[in-house]
Amino acid sequence: MKKKFVSIILAAALTGTLLAGCGGSGTDNSAASQPAAEEAPAESDAAEETPAAEDAPAEEASGEEAAASSTEGKNLPELTTEPLTINLWDIATEGSSKDIQEAAVQRFMADYPNITVNQVHQQNDNYKQQLIVAMSSGQAPDMYIHWGGGPMNEYYNSGFVNDITDMYNTYDHPDFIDAAVAQSSYDGKILAIPFGGLSGCDIFYNKTIFAEVGIEVPKTIDELEAACDKLVEAGYVPFSLANGSKWTGSMYFMYLVARHSGNDEFDAAYTQENGGTFTSDAFIWAGEKIQDWVKKGYFPEGVNSLSTDDGQDRALLYDNTCAMMLHGSWQTRSIQDDNADWYKENIGVFRFPEDSEAAAKGVPQNVEIGTAIGNGFSFNCWNEDGSVDQTKLDACYVLATQYYNDDTYNQEQLASTTIPSIKGFDQQIEDENMKVVAKVFFDASNVQLWYDQYLPASVTEVHKDCMTELFGLQKTPEEIGQAHDAAMQAALAE
Repeated sequence: MKKKFVSIILAAALTGTLLAGCGGSGTDNSAASQPAAEEAPAESDAAEETPAAEDAPAEEASGEEAAASSTEGKNLPELTTEPLTINLWDIATEGSSKDIQEAAVQRFMADYPNITVNQVHQQNDNYKQQLIVAMSSGQAPDMYIHWGGGPMNEYYNSGFVNDITDMYNTYDHPDFIDAAVAQSSYDGKILAIPFGGLSGCDIFYNKTIFAEVGIEVPKTIDELEAACDKLVEAGYVPFSLANGSKWTGSMYFMYLVARHSGNDEFDAAYTQENGGTFTSDAFIWAGEKIQDWVKKGYFPEGVNSLSTDDGQDRALLYDNTCAMMLHGSWQTRSIQDDNADWYKENIGVFRFPEDSEAAAKGVPQNVEIGTAIGNGFSFNCWNEDGSVDQTKLDACYVLATQYYNDDTYNQEQLASTTIPSIKGFDQQIEDENMKVVAKVFFDASNVQLWYDQYLPASVTEVHKDCMTELFGLQKTPEEIGQAHDAAMQAALAE
């Protein structure tokens, strides 16, 4: 397969402008200032490679014999017994995610001692940039994570993703929920194996502060604003937001658009057809609402300089500066990793409140934001002549479907408050907050994938820059909508 890379992505990589999107479930970011706990060690920006073969248990049996216990009776490709190396990239830099994912790799290598997996943990904020640089320089990993959406589609169109549709339809795999399979597909082809679990987007709140100030969980945006005003009056900043990564602020924008218009206005703006535009009513309303909230002090000072990868948003919860945080459901795991007792005592979750005026006009209020896969693994297994390296692809498929999704992995996911994207696991949740997240997710009429993952890569960069400008009061909502339209039209014209 010819490795032609989309020019706009390559240009972005070479100029160092392409940064990561949503953190998803692969990174815990547990280096935040922890409540009543020792401070976590400082995190390095460099990728961390996990020693592979030296940590794997010694085995005398052949790979086929050793693997019998974990794959016996399953319809899977027969893996090679010759030495083989797989280079794997993820974003599990610390905490329970790192432990769980490293354990999956170690189980695989114990069952297939002839296969070595070089597992490299990349920092989330630099991940996309590093991946694209690796692709453009011929150093792309054999197996790598992503969030689905537009970037996955472009990786495939550029020759860095194996089409695994035939394998998926031939061999055993977990019974993934339909939404996860759909999000792992493009143009009728299955391009990834889900493994990160469902990720909802909800508001985390400090129950202790709410009780102190006398606030009930708001059901409407009007009630949310009244609660925020009471919090400001009591000396609290309502929302903890670290918008240095830009995609965190986008969560507020996405939800406000969804509450005001359902999916209709975003879908129309995405196609730029039949009058669709990012300057339509819902986008302007959402932008004006956010800028009004900034002026009222609903967000912390220096919001665009704070980093979610460093846990600075959680730190503002821990020291009682802020009372709420709109974020992905992976934060349940991150906060528990920081201090489980504090989490249980103080943290509750509620869905983003409804727009009562839009609801009165018949706009659906159950469009939620999030992802059905959390993360997916795509495979980049090719021979030098451009043909598929089926030997390596078979091994990657077994690793992703049978070890990143085996009973051990899934139970560890549940224990760390992550819901596997596999049918039936939503019934096994014990964490009360994750029960709320799951109910919101499964009650949704539609789950809108994060804009920074759904939009084409070039538009994503414009969108994230616009979120900085929106929260920084540097541009009007109208100007931000016009910038989105120009980027979308350029992307559609390519």
